[in-house]
Amino acid sequence: MISVPDHFPFVIWKCRRKFGAAQNVLDNAANRNREAEVLEMSEITKRLSRRKFAQLLGAGAAYTVAQRGVSWRTPLRAADTRRHFTSTPAGVVRLSANENPYGPSPMALKAMTEAFNISCRYPDEHADALIEALAKLNGVERNQILVGNGSGEILKLCAAAFTGSLEPGNNRPVELLPRSRGGALPSFIPGRGKMIVADPTFEAILNHARVNQAEVLKIPLTGSFSHDLSKMLAAANQGLIYICNPNNPTASITPKKELRDFLDKVPRDTMVLVDEAYHHYADSPDYESVIPLVKSHPNLIVARTFSKIYGMAGLRCGYCVAQPEAMQRLRPHQTWDSVNIMAITAAIASLGDADQVTNGQRLNRETKKFVTEELSALSYASIPSQANFIMVNVKREARPIIGALAQRGVQIGRPFPALPNHLRVTIGKRPEMETFLSAFRQVVA
Repeated sequence: MISVPDHFPFVIWKCRRKFGAAQNVLDNAANRNREAEVLEMSEITKRLSRRKFAQLLGAGAAYTVAQRGVSWRTPLRAADTRRHFTSTPAGVVRLSANENPYGPSPMALKAMTEAFNISCRYPDEHADALIEALAKLNGVERNQILVGNGSGEILKLCAAAFTGSLEPGNNRPVELLPRSRGGALPSFIPGRGKMIVADPTFEAILNHARVNQAEVLKIPLTGSFSHDLSKMLAAANQGLIYICNPNNPTASITPKKELRDFLDKVPRDTMVLVDEAYHHYADSPDYESVIPLVKSHPNLIVARTFSKIYGMAGLRCGYCVAQPEAMQRLRPHQTWDSVNIMAITAAIASLGDADQVTNGQRLNRETKKFVTEELSALSYASIPSQANFIMVNVKREARPIIGALAQRGVQIGRPFPALPNHLRVTIGKRPEMETFLSAFRQVVA
């Protein structure tokens, strides 16, 4: 046994007393600083009209300040704000991330300016309102909607819940939930297994699966750039199958009948995640959303995002639709209140603005037609696009062209090893695409 000196309690008391006195000094100083900050912010707020705030939002003010050397305690002047919130240098055309160049709905901007006054509150009630609106929109129950910090969080949750080791002794074993009432479809939720994806496809979810030490199986797209569903089905063995439809980076679709038949055949102990991020841009009669199939497929999860047609990429808001049993596996992996109140109020407002969708679809369709026709005139074909970007076959290694375009102030997508002779180009505004075409002509001349 360790002996404690008689005076030891007194030493502890004395240290605590000194620490307490020092802490009081620090607290008082902090309070004085805080009062000064509050007064300063009050003056700033008086000078910041709602119109000016909306302009800041339009410029990207909702983007998180993460610049090196900028302290949250340092008040930003208007000029500083513009500098730190500008993600693309002046004179540079950004066609690299499949963003919506027209930005959020005016109704969303208005909702965010009003939400500015309640940003001191947690977003619970507003999140409930968004869930209610999404459930109504998709014809499902509230407990079949999960809102996330962009659809990227949804993908991460699915990888966390359904991929990884299935070896004996794993501390996250297979889980069996009670059967559905009335003897309907079984409520079997699988354990962890491998990730099956197309090649190429959106790769963020692959990284999440690898964190779980999951095996990742890549299956090449077919000759028509659709998912090779027969090979995916043959490889299914618990775990998760990821289908991006329309697919990123090819902008191609997997035909609706093939996808329906595939979903009917996938074993119930294998989850299927269909990522419909580009749903609103698809206008082919051979495409359809699979959200209505969630009702009859307990192993189906469908992800959507507000980043694309709704122009909210910097705000981060997405959601998924699935049966309640699948949601029970996803929710434990999610951070509490992961979606901020600005994004939530903007999303609710966006759902009420039908013009945001129809105008965005029209502008994307018209500009995409212009670009693909210009490229075709130069003898460069594109994969038929059902998204807000195109994949162009440049008939040579794409990497040097990507670099040469960047030197001319045009940023496009990165190289894709599965399609080394293709460029992925986001459809921007007409003037931006004219700049791209001008630079492209110079590079390939």
